Amino acid sequence: MLRWSIAFFIIALVAGLLGFGGIAGAAIDIAKILFFIFAVLFVIALVAHVVRGKKPPV
Repeated sequence: MLRWSIAFFIIALVAGLLGFGGIAGAAIDIAKILFFIFAVLFVIALVAHVVRGKKPPV
């Protein structure tokens, strides 16, 4: 999901440089949403891992 967020961010940058403001705005909104979903899922996974008490694989 983080890859999709980065991809939409890059699309937004390219669209912004080429003068496509509407597309850039939509792409950056999608990138923000995907990033926050990724961040929430990452924190949930981190907390679940700590609660289980297992060491991370080497």
